[in-house]
Amino acid sequence: MAERYRIERDSLGEMQVPADALYGAQTQRAVLNFPVSGMRPYRAFVWAQTMIKRAAAEVNRDLGLLDPQIANAIIQAADEVLAGQHADQFVVDPFQAGAGTSHNMNVNEVLANRANQILGYSLDDPKKPVSPNDHVNMAQSTNDTIPTAIRLGCLWRLPELLAAIDDLADALEAKAVEFDDVVKSGRTHLQDAVPVRLGQEFGAYAKAVRNDMERISVAADRLRRLGIGGTATGTGLNAHPEYHARMVAKLSELTGHELRSSGNLFESMQSMADPADFSASLRTLCITLGRIANDFRLLSSGPATGLDEIRLPAVQPGSSIMPGKVNPVLAEMLNMACYHVQGCDLTVALAAQAGQLELNVMMPIIAHNLFEMMHVLIGAINAFTTKCVVGITANREKAAGWLAKNAILVTALNPVIGYLNGAAVAKEAMATGKTIKEVVVEKGLLTAEQVDELLDVYKMTEGGIQGIAAAG
Repeated sequence: MAERYRIERDSLGEMQVPADALYGAQTQRAVLNFPVSGMRPYRAFVWAQTMIKRAAAEVNRDLGLLDPQIANAIIQAADEVLAGQHADQFVVDPFQAGAGTSHNMNVNEVLANRANQILGYSLDDPKKPVSPNDHVNMAQSTNDTIPTAIRLGCLWRLPELLAAIDDLADALEAKAVEFDDVVKSGRTHLQDAVPVRLGQEFGAYAKAVRNDMERISVAADRLRRLGIGGTATGTGLNAHPEYHARMVAKLSELTGHELRSSGNLFESMQSMADPADFSASLRTLCITLGRIANDFRLLSSGPATGLDEIRLPAVQPGSSIMPGKVNPVLAEMLNMACYHVQGCDLTVALAAQAGQLELNVMMPIIAHNLFEMMHVLIGAINAFTTKCVVGITANREKAAGWLAKNAILVTALNPVIGYLNGAAVAKEAMATGKTIKEVVVEKGLLTAEQVDELLDVYKMTEGGIQGIAAAG
């Protein structure tokens, strides 16, 4: 059966639009013009753009510029979208016309047509009163709403992201406590180094993650600076003189975020530095997470022929041909997610740099990549935490076994026997397979009792100068 259409009009003329679609001519043109990726906008982008339209309808109504009946219908339509309704009506590919005009008009048209339905008009009624441009887009431009939506969309998902990071840090801190008595060989340059406790390693992971959480929060604070009301170029043409301040206050009220004026509406449209800075903070988190995932893969390697100092939960078979093989799949997943996010950050950086004069036309791809980064990180971190970190166990026997073979333990004797003697001892121990204690005693450098006190491996992980009194 042939699809039914209705006729919608825009400044270029008539367009056939699916009969039941809430969107109109400009959205349909975008669908036809940009069949690029098959992807749709992230809900954060739709939510943020819709929130701006809802706030604008209320502000323009209260300023006496928008008919209350039309304003209230737009507000009701927006509330439906904000609640998750009509999600299938937002159909413009992320790779679209510059600045985001297509996305802006998609939201304008959906809200206008739904408002018309609320007022009792059919979608094909030529007398439907609510206009996507004159009413839903009143006192607005793509050029000030899209940068505002980028900021609001990121802030909308920020609590989810911070909660995921916080849960990961909590899980790592719990393992730091659990593993605090496990003394193992430290490694620098992937070579044997002085002892550390497994708990100290995990405590360092937790602290690094919390540092990144703080960096993200600081960068996110700058997203609270809004330039809504600048309209086309920053001048505020076609907006009431009170519109900007009222919009900042209304959006703060509606979103629950403490938003503020950017202080310069021209800067708010010219510069994508704040979104780029936020993106960079997510990239830094990925650097940390990728490093931790790599460490987990090393520490759990083997098990028979690797380090095998920790055991990751076995969540699925690791090979289609090798029976019994189990891979560090959650750490591998986190690596891949982080690489993807870092690639998105590069896109954001290049797109932010591409701004020209009064506008950055690359905003649609900045928006898409920021929302993608947050979406992927939230899912990846939650999975890594719940399916990997909380189930990690320590292989105490293997850690102790590697440590016992570590000739670098002689470092603790440096203050007593000197660096050159220590180097000779280490070299002989590695060449002969003898223990540090055996070589030191054979050379007459210390007594067995002195070596035992100086080579207390747990004390070595506490720092300081080891056992000067023992050699006295």
